[in-house]
Formats: sequence, C-alpha cells, structure tokens
Amino acid sequence: MRISKVGGVIAAASKKVAQPLLRVGTISVIRRIVITYQQAGIFPIVIITGAEEEEVKRQLASYGVIFVRNGEPDEPELFTSVRLGLEYLDESCDRVMFTPVNVPMFTPTTLLTMMEREGDVVIASYQGRGGHPVLISHKAIPAILGYKGSEGLRGAIASGGLRRAWADVDDKGVLLNVHNVEELEAQLEEHNAAILHPVLHMRMERESPFLNERLKLLLFLLSNNYSIRKGCACTGLAYSKAWEMINQLEHNLGYLVVERQRGGRGGGGTSLTPEGERFLLAYQEFEETVHQIAQKEFRERFIYTKIIQ
Repeated sequence: MRISKVGGVIAAASKKVAQPLLRVGTISVIRRIVITYQQAGIFPIVIITGAEEEEVKRQLASYGVIFVRNGEPDEPELFTSVRLGLEYLDESCDRVMFTPVNVPMFTPTTLLTMMEREGDVVIASYQGRGGHPVLISHKAIPAILGYKGSEGLRGAIASGGLRRAWADVDDKGVLLNVHNVEELEAQLEEHNAAILHPVLHMRMERESPFLNERLKLLLFLLSNNYSIRKGCACTGLAYSKAWEMINQLEHNLGYLVVERQRGGRGGGGTSLTPEGERFLLAYQEFEETVHQIAQKEFRERFIYTKIIQ
C-alpha cells in the first residue's frame, strides 16, 4: 500500500567507514540527517544499521524511524544498504530519498528542490558536481534491485537505462563528508540556520492519547504485511506494549484496525483491516497537510520577517 509521496533511507551500517555518531555542532551526524529529512516531510525514514547500532537506536528511538540491520556491514556496504532500504520501502512510497550517513550537511531546501524534479533518478549537484542525496522513483526500484554488477548504485542506474536528472542547488553540503571535519564545521552555522524549524508532535486523544508517532509507524509496517513482532523489532516497541496501544486505538475508533491471525512462532500473521488502511491513509494525509501549513506559517512569521536570524 502506497502511503507517502517520499520515503527516506539513511545508510549507517559500515563498520569500516560509517561514523553515525560523529558530532558536528552538538548533535550526531545521523540525528542531523533525520532532522533534515523530517523537515522536508519525508516519511517513513529507514535507517540501515550496523556500526554502533545500539547507540544509534537509543539516540533516535523517539524520532519515529525504522531500524533495519545490515547483516553484512563490511562488504559491500553501501549498495547492500541501498538495496535493503529500497526493498523495505518498495510499494510504500512514490519515491525514495537515499543518502549515506557520511554526508550530513545538505539542507531541507535541497531536498524540496529535488522533489520538484522529474526523473527515474534525481541527483543533487553543486557547481556541476554530483553528490548526495539521490532521489529514486518507485519505477526505478526493480532495475536497481535486479542489478548484479559490481559498480554499486552508479552501475545499477547505468545498466538499467534509468532516466537521470540533476538538481542543481546552491548547497555545498551535498558534497561534504565526514572525512573532512574542518569543512563540516565551516558549514555548521549555515546548516543550523537552514534546519531551524518548528517541531510538531502529532497525536490523537480523548481523555488520554491513543495514537502517537510510534504507533503510526507500527501501523505502516503492518500495512506492508509485517508481523507484530517484526514491527516491534523495527520500531523499538515492546510486544505487549504494542498490543496495548492497538487495543486502545481500536477502542477509541470503535472498529478493528488490525486483522488477527493466531499461530506460528512469530505470533501469527497480522495485517490492517480495510478500515485500518483507510484510517492510516487519512491520518498520513492529515499530517502532511499540517506539516506544510506549519512550515509555511513559521517561515512567514519568523524567517521572512527576520525575527529569527
């Protein structure tokens, strides 16, 4: 079930070269990318883990992201992570934004510019040099997943005959990586200005809350035929807590959201009911609209007026 316009993948698995917890400013590079993605309205966000996995999960547990472990993080890391992320979001999003964790300084404006471009693959570029992120259409995913060569994503794009487009941006961050910390630090003030944003934590409640970001993420996973146990593992939810939240949601909505199927070592199969799918799609559309309005109002009231520099 397609639930969003643009999902995101962040490759943070390689134990040889990835540095997801490297601090630039006061936060880690992986948290910086997640914030940038979320400001551009990207959902869901899949993080391919491996390097410093437990600490990455701890830092981002409250950010409403999905964790997928790369079982072979040393070789060949990057394209393996691309494939894992695309497989995870295939059939769920119209397009997928991909970046390695080692390129953390691109801006939300760059992401929005890329989203305006058409093409099977849209590549961010600065002064004629291609960088990251890369935006991949769902139509291009089968060709990339089917690639058997050794040239990684570049080879998959070339061999698949995919239509490339360049998004030329005034953003040096698309080229900067963690191998030159001095350059990252020099870009810090500009990037911090670019990611200034309102933070909205959406939930539904009557006498008490019955839907939050983590439950929404679990429902998304169930909509793509994940078991409750597997969904809990990806979102960091306890199994018993997940069922408690689902039962409370159904009580408040007055209908079943999750179809139960008992049996099996994994706790039986689960999926969303037709009513549950309609609810999830409506809520996602509602969140996207609120996000767009909030960003517009924030810019007009604080940025354009220079109340905040």
